Amino acid sequence: MANIHKSHTQLCDTHSGKKNRYKQRQDRRMTETFYSQWRSAGTIPCVRDVGPGPPPERLLQALWQRQRLQRQALRTLDGRSLRVLHPGFWNHEAGPDFRDAVIQIANEAPISGAVEVDTVGADWRAHGHATNPAFTEVILHVIWNGRTDTALPTLLLEPYLDAPWAELVEELVGHTQLPAEFAGQCRAPLAALPTAEQNELLDQAAMVRLRTKAMMMERRARRHGWDAALWHGLFRALGYKHNVWPMQHLAEQLPLLQALGATDATGWQARLLGTAGLLTDNLRGQTDAAQEWLQTLWHHWWREREALEMITLPGTAWRLGGLRPANHPIRRLVLLAHWLARGDLVARLENWLPIDCSRTQLGVTLGERLIVRPTSFWEWHWTFRSQRQKRRCSLLGTARITDLAVNAILPWFHARCQAGRNQSELERVEARYQQWPCAQDNAVLKLARQRLFGEPRRLQGAAQQQGVLQIVRDFCDHALATCEDCSFPDLVQSWPDQRGGNSES
Repeated sequence: MANIHKSHTQLCDTHSGKKNRYKQRQDRRMTETFYSQWRSAGTIPCVRDVGPGPPPERLLQALWQRQRLQRQALRTLDGRSLRVLHPGFWNHEAGPDFRDAVIQIANEAPISGAVEVDTVGADWRAHGHATNPAFTEVILHVIWNGRTDTALPTLLLEPYLDAPWAELVEELVGHTQLPAEFAGQCRAPLAALPTAEQNELLDQAAMVRLRTKAMMMERRARRHGWDAALWHGLFRALGYKHNVWPMQHLAEQLPLLQALGATDATGWQARLLGTAGLLTDNLRGQTDAAQEWLQTLWHHWWREREALEMITLPGTAWRLGGLRPANHPIRRLVLLAHWLARGDLVARLENWLPIDCSRTQLGVTLGERLIVRPTSFWEWHWTFRSQRQKRRCSLLGTARITDLAVNAILPWFHARCQAGRNQSELERVEARYQQWPCAQDNAVLKLARQRLFGEPRRLQGAAQQQGVLQIVRDFCDHALATCEDCSFPDLVQSWPDQRGGNSES
């Protein structure tokens, strides 16, 4: 009887245990969100268990950024101690994976440079890093495990993980934000400021940036004239950060190009693309439409080519890797060709400034003066080598109009008003600058915003974006990533006292 009772009790306990475990499973399913279930069933299992090969490179980059390593025990592959004073900033464009890292090897002085993260040592040559000039700044090669294929100091990641890989994966998957411990030292004092004071600080930095650009415009105008100063600014702004100097070269050659005589948009395309070294004579592999258009351009270029030979750039002067098709220098030069052929750009801009318009209409009204209808080929093709697109390809989008406004057109007007002592127009230019909606985000802005403010910090307009960039230029660019010897945090901390002192005086 006792045995029967014991068996019954065990059976009840077993049933109760199964019921409780079932209820717990049900509770977990009810409390987990759909997204967390998708995430658990999707990306994470694919990378949780490291098989015979290394994990995906993206996860290794996240691992390096988060520094989930036994940092006090790190040694290079040749046995030297390694201190990572700063892992650097994740570079999502062409070039090494991390920039501005600070490391110390053995008893040597700390050095700053780039870090490249690969899955295996052989990737250094397989990916072309060994012959790519952009990788000469690399000071440390980081790989998962195995042998190295370079003379650079090399760190293996797998032996130094600070937790089992399965535990690290969930933290690393999808992670691209800047770790809190690598925030700028100015983040805390900035966070202590009321929003109104943060805005005031950014507005002041923005005005410094506008006036600095205007001063540069005025200096160019003294040497070349006001119209030439505007063209220089437009060419440079359309070159972006990678192709500013070849664009500047072309702008400086405009007097020679214009001396060849007036021509239409096709003729100007031939002049600019030919002088830029971007007018290919290789018709192999080109579409029929591209071949036809290239022949048309060469019909113009061959007659002027010899006269411009001494100022013609080699094609290697341009950095074309990693560019979106819409941002290709060829398209920017085609746009400039249309403006030059039209011949009335300065007058169009002068007629635009006095117009009263709302904040939302600033870009629209300026776009009406800048946007052109391209020739048939460029309306349907991004570059000479691209296939015909299903949708029309604009030569100038809203984001670029904003870039041109804040980096070239408004600084040019500001310089002219300042030189002419036209205070009312000067105030109009500054007001328009302050009112302009935000420009397109970029890697520098994202990084600076994370380091200075953390997320989510929304900037109120293009001027505040320019203010952040000015802070980067004035302070961040002159200090190590660790913020050593940077005066900006102390200046921010003293900002309320300075404002109070100024208001009392």
